[in-house]
Order: sequence, then structure tokens, then C-alpha cells
Amino acid sequence: MTPAKRIAKRLRARLTPSLAKRIRFVGIDVDGVMTDGGIYLGDAGGKRLEFKRFDIQDGLGIKMLQRAGIVTAILTGRVSAAVDLRAEELGVSEVIQDWQARKLPAFSEMLARHGSSFHEAAFIGDDLPDLSIMRVVALPVAVANASLDAKRAAVLTLSKRGGQGAVREFAEILLRARGQWDSLVEEYVQARSVPVPS
Repeated sequence: MTPAKRIAKRLRARLTPSLAKRIRFVGIDVDGVMTDGGIYLGDAGGKRLEFKRFDIQDGLGIKMLQRAGIVTAILTGRVSAAVDLRAEELGVSEVIQDWQARKLPAFSEMLARHGSSFHEAAFIGDDLPDLSIMRVVALPVAVANASLDAKRAAVLTLSKRGGQGAVREFAEILLRARGQWDSLVEEYVQARSVPVPS
């Protein structure tokens, strides 16, 4: 068995179908989870610019979670126009950017708006600002490049690093455990197999 298959088997063993089916809300950190943690800063005519690199497969993973009826949310401790742009592209309406990284109160408010609880929530994080949420959700998840503290708080530690398909890996693991992945893939493929009207 390859190392990747061993990791996938271990993750599936820790994510029971009953826990997976309970998840209705997934919160996702940005820097170090949706991105590799790098920040590109620049200046154009006196205007500060910030760029982030997002993984395209992560985006499809988020869309698959949404297709399964799971609410997705983005919470970050940095304020960046790039996050708003990516959230808009993905149809993620729940976005909190708080430079003081007070994520738990914001996450709690999001859950309340959607009639969900910590018992029905997952959160994907990588570092200290994420611990307050990771300690209270039903399914705390750490990316491969997460800090030791985040990994200790996690039920699942992914094999992929932030910005390199970790969110997609989580989406696939969760949806497979729920028994939904294969049907969602077929729906996705069928929707793109219909001829374009002339």
C-alpha cells in the first residue's frame, strides 16, 4: 500500500459516516489553508496591492460541498480584496475578515444564522488563530502544513498542504464518508455533457 493510500485509509477510519452525515456547515481559513500562506505585497501608484494564490481544485471541492447542501464559510485574520474576489467566484456568501482574528464569535453568529450548531460543524485550519473554533466544532481539520497545536486539536490531519489541494482533499473525504461523492461527480459530469444549443 502506498503512503498516500495509508493516509487516506487512516483518515476514513477517523471520520465515521455518522459524523460525516452530521456536518451541515464547513468553515475554512484562508492563509495557509486556501493558500500556501504566502502573501504578495506591492505598490502601484501609491496604492497598496495584495495578491494570493488559490488552488483551483480547492474551488471545485467547495462547489461540491455546496452541491451536497453543506454551507461553506470563509474566516480569515487578514483583510484582503483577493479573499472577497475568490469568495464571490465560489458563491460563498459567509465571509469574515477580521484583522484581530476574533474568529469564534463570528463563526458562532454564522452558525446561528443558518440554524446550525458546533455539533454540526467542521473547520479547516492551520495555526493559532484557528484553535478557538477547532476546539469546539464536531470535526476540526488541520492541513498537512499546520502548526503542531492545530494538529493536536484536529480530528483529521490532511495529507495535502494549504494552497495545494487540501480543501479539495477534505471535501472528497467528507463526501465519500457521507456516500455522496460518486453521485455528485456523475451529476457534475452529466451537466457538462449536454450539447450546447446552437
